[in-house]
Amino acid sequence: MIRFAVLVFFGVFLLPGLLQAQTYTIDDIAIEGTRRVEPAAVRAILSVRPGEKVAAADIDRDLRTIFRLGRFSDVTAELEERNGKTVLIYRLEERPLVRQIEFADNEELSEEKLRDLLTIKIPEIYNPQKTQQSVQAIRNAYVEEGYYAAAIEPQVVINEQNEATVTFRIQEGEKVYIRNIKFEGNEVFTDKELRKFMETKERWMFSWLTGRGAFNEQILENDLEIIADQYYDQGYVQVKVRQPRIDLGEDKETMDILIEIDEGRQFRVGELNVQGDLVVDSEEILALVKLAPSEVFSRRLLRESVLAVNGLYANQGYAYVNVSPLTRIEPEKRVVNLVLDIEKGVQVSIDRIRITGNTKTRDKVIRREMEIAEGALYNADQLAESRRKINNLGFFDEVNIATSRANADKMDIEVAVKERPTGTFSVGVGYSSVDGVIGQGSITQENFLGRALKLNLAASLGSSSTTFQVGVTDPWFLDRDFALGFDIYKTDREWLDFSKKTSGGDLKLGFPVAQNTRAFFIYRYEEKEIYDVETTSNFIRQQEGESTLSSITGSLTRNTTDYRLDPSSGSVASASVELAGLGGTQKFAKYTLDYRYFFPLKWSTVFSAHGHLGFIQGLAGEEIPIDERFFLGGLSTMRGFESRTVGPRIRVAERDGSGNISSQDYEYIGGNKAAYFNFEYLFPLLKEMNLKGVIFFDVGNAWRENEDYFDDMRYAAGAGIRWFSPMGPLRLEWGYNLDPRDDEPNTNFEFSIGSFF
Repeated sequence: MIRFAVLVFFGVFLLPGLLQAQTYTIDDIAIEGTRRVEPAAVRAILSVRPGEKVAAADIDRDLRTIFRLGRFSDVTAELEERNGKTVLIYRLEERPLVRQIEFADNEELSEEKLRDLLTIKIPEIYNPQKTQQSVQAIRNAYVEEGYYAAAIEPQVVINEQNEATVTFRIQEGEKVYIRNIKFEGNEVFTDKELRKFMETKERWMFSWLTGRGAFNEQILENDLEIIADQYYDQGYVQVKVRQPRIDLGEDKETMDILIEIDEGRQFRVGELNVQGDLVVDSEEILALVKLAPSEVFSRRLLRESVLAVNGLYANQGYAYVNVSPLTRIEPEKRVVNLVLDIEKGVQVSIDRIRITGNTKTRDKVIRREMEIAEGALYNADQLAESRRKINNLGFFDEVNIATSRANADKMDIEVAVKERPTGTFSVGVGYSSVDGVIGQGSITQENFLGRALKLNLAASLGSSSTTFQVGVTDPWFLDRDFALGFDIYKTDREWLDFSKKTSGGDLKLGFPVAQNTRAFFIYRYEEKEIYDVETTSNFIRQQEGESTLSSITGSLTRNTTDYRLDPSSGSVASASVELAGLGGTQKFAKYTLDYRYFFPLKWSTVFSAHGHLGFIQGLAGEEIPIDERFFLGGLSTMRGFESRTVGPRIRVAERDGSGNISSQDYEYIGGNKAAYFNFEYLFPLLKEMNLKGVIFFDVGNAWRENEDYFDDMRYAAGAGIRWFSPMGPLRLEWGYNLDPRDDEPNTNFEFSIGSFF
């Protein structure tokens, strides 16, 4: 409120002059009514000065300037005669200082969430505009939660010190659910198909629990664009999806939504051409376009075509290429003529590559994973591959690669990483579903000394196993893409039908042979003893005693997964051959093939298919060692079956003192061939915790030498939980044997901490 009042003392003396000149001679200026604002701060913005002649318009302009400070609720000006001088008095009424903000009657949204929405803060001068902004933000939050009828009323209470308490009184009302979503004018898509496209859904019987059917205006606006996009992909380029009509029910708890659609006619692709800066023949560019003349026009395919052409140029150094699709519609012919207009820009090379955020990992560990180097031409595919490879190191929670323009034809690359813990130290006692009660101590470090060295020091003591192990692997020996490592170990393990002691070690050598493909050679030497076979069959008793193993294994692995620790796309394929008999007493050849593929699906879910084939044969007339045969069952092969209980078995009978059979049991002897397949569907449970659920189906078996592959396949299905816990990847999985034999349990539950595959 701005007022200008002139109080004229000695009016008879001044009135004639005021009426004639309409100016005032001001001897002094006074600022009154301020508490927190310094008068000098107000004087500094005034245009009127003592001793000058001023008009009413000058005073009015200063009043507006003072009001724009936002600190005063009322500003007035008066002329007053004081001690023979004419004084211009600005009387100001300060707005209160907000000392406290309160909320009343809020139940569905917490006070903490509501405070985060406020534009008014403590302490600051009360501003009605900010208060209304806060009211709108609070109401929007309630609308997002489905409380469409929520009303918010701000109340301001001012005390004697001119300090205010602002209370937002909230009338939440009932949550509004969508009763019906209807459409008019649609023929191309049915109502059911259109509803399926939308994120907005109708309520159902469990809406009170899941929240489905709650109204959200922003989501509905986005749904309208999604519907239009579906029509564009079917060639209906003139479709109009009108703003929905929303009818709130009389109960104020339900609403009906009607969406009117003017579909128009279907258009096909007409002429197709390219123009502008061509770095290859036009035919080569058009081969990347996924649209063809006379085919139904699709905006999705047009976007994919533009990205493909953009990638062609970006991979040749044209980082700033601009591919513009120019369309010309011919309504009479119902065709869309398309021209891709290309501006290639300048060819860009890489100036500097900067690495930030690596507080532990050496720069060279990251830099050697870069597919693109300083001085090379910009290449978009190489940049994406670089990020994948750095991420697959498993050392970082985040890997971000950004580019910036150094000058006209130079570009800088910044690789920003966020370190993650890569080592664990543990001492304790635990329970394993395979080994029973175990005590263990271990140190593992995937990034030892920040050089990507893999270090493993472990010891465990359990009711059925004892293990000691030390190992080191350098994936870039002497700063070359050449892996070298070793392991030394000693184990004593008790299986169901025999026990085994092993002392030995291995030497490992690996190197790349192609993009994403590596070869590995492992030399293994072990001294073994099979014992505790008194109650077993002749087949196993023949294996009793000491032996030595000296073997070399060659393997080839191709890994194209997007993230090694938790893949959602890509594949892992490997083949290996192990030959034993380079010295030692054991002589055999073992062959394995393994393949796993990951399919990303909707809602951040992933389907994976895994297949494994194995075959082992004795050499030089030697028997296949019992501990090298294939035993399936358990978490890593066939869930739903106990460990090592899938495969060939023989019946063992126990006799009493008279020679009569007192009991019979089965003894698993392992197979010389094996095949199993795992199918999994993974879905997020709590994304922020990396907690996932899994549903699986397993099929497979192991066979004797005289049996055929895929005879008498065993089947299991089940579900489980997977969690990237602070201790490492955790698996809890329950499997159900779909065709149990008389002596087999119907279900099996297992857990582990370690790699998922």
